[in-house]
This record gives sequence, C-alpha cells and structure tokens, in this order.
Amino acid sequence: MIIVRNRFSSWILGKRYGAMCLVPFLLVAPGVDLTLEGETMNHERIHARQQLEMGWIFFFIWYLVEYLVRLMACKSHGRAYLNLSHEREAYAHAGDPGYLTHRRPYAWLNYLVIHSE
Repeated sequence: MIIVRNRFSSWILGKRYGAMCLVPFLLVAPGVDLTLEGETMNHERIHARQQLEMGWIFFFIWYLVEYLVRLMACKSHGRAYLNLSHEREAYAHAGDPGYLTHRRPYAWLNYLVIHSE
C-alpha cells in the first residue's frame, strides 16, 4: 500500500476518520499513529483485500448501496456505518494480524445479516 498523508487525505477523511483504503493507496489523516502492525493498519488491509476481490468500482457501489439501506434502517450515520458488512468484518478481525492468511474469499458476506440476541 502507498501511504498518503497530506492535505488531500485530510480533506477526503474529514475529522471523523483516521484512515481510508483506496487500493493501492492508504489515505491517513495527519497525526494518526499508523504502525504497520497496528489494528488500524490491519483493518485497512482487510478493506484492501475486499476491494481487490470485488473490484474497486463494484466494492464502492456495494458499499454505498448497503450504507443507504442501513441508514434508512438505523436512522443514524454511526450505526449505519458500523453495521456495514465490510466494516463488521474489518472491525471483527482488526486485532488478528494473521487473519488475511486464512481468510476465505468474500468473507464479508458472512456479515451481511445482523443477528439479534
């Protein structure tokens, strides 16, 4: 990944997000501690794998459509974002540095359905 940390990345990310993967680039907000072994980096690597397996354009079309559906259901940006299948997979495995070595293709599909307990 090519790490980009400049005004452009700050403008794209705004104040809410510290990093965003746009394969092959990783946009990082200034001041964000980004170590190659950290959870943020692993989270973004999972997104990179998702983008590569789906294709860049289809990934973002899916992401946007799923976000809009979740936003209508959740009525909150934060809850809609956290319930996206791609984000749920990335957050669930951000702490596992070996996850990508055993991850199955399209594993994010397992996170489409939200199970209530």
